[in-house]
Amino acid sequence: MQKKTSLLFGVILILLGVLALAGNLLIRAVGDGFLLGFRAWPIFVVGAGLLFCLPPFIFSKVRGLSGLFIPGIPTLTTGILLFIASITGNWHIWAYLWPLEVISVALGFVLMAIFLKVPWLTIPASIIGLTGLVLQFCAATGWWGSWAVLWTVEPFAVGLPLLLIGMFKKIEGVKVAGIILCGFAGLAFAAMSTILVTSLWITRLIGPAIVLALGILMVVSALLKRPAEGKSN
Repeated sequence: MQKKTSLLFGVILILLGVLALAGNLLIRAVGDGFLLGFRAWPIFVVGAGLLFCLPPFIFSKVRGLSGLFIPGIPTLTTGILLFIASITGNWHIWAYLWPLEVISVALGFVLMAIFLKVPWLTIPASIIGLTGLVLQFCAATGWWGSWAVLWTVEPFAVGLPLLLIGMFKKIEGVKVAGIILCGFAGLAFAAMSTILVTSLWITRLIGPAIVLALGILMVVSALLKRPAEGKSN
């Protein structure tokens, strides 16, 4: 335990040292003066994030530590964004990168699901992650009106992990529920993108593509299932 604890803090110090060195070299290259050295203060936030994120990897046998990913990944993301903004002086990046905070929470759930081997945790990860991706798309492009069509990502975010869990765990009811939700999301997406004149041309293609893909998946699933049923008879 003592050896792993020393390893934990050693790795954190190394990473913080590399980050601080990179920041100081960048400041020296820019040549904005000595006071800019204080801009490296976000490394303390990065350090706090690392204190949360590294223990589950180092103490891998203690699976309960994977819960630290939920606060750890967002804290680490915040620290990195603060570091970039502070070093460059471009604080405006928060205007179009803040959805990364939402996506980082989803990543925390994904890592927790992997470490705990609990696939059901992918459901909140999918909901939060896909919502974060849509927010990131809107923040980067300024097309916030696209939510009139992109709200359909929410039922899809629930249906997709249910579909995958049902397929891999061979739970027919869960798979059917996933197909229904994904199908509803695809149909709603196709309908909304067709009805709304303001929707982008790409959205007019994605909805029908989702419906087509789900149809193919259902047909393939049915065809693969028949031989198994024949053998059981």
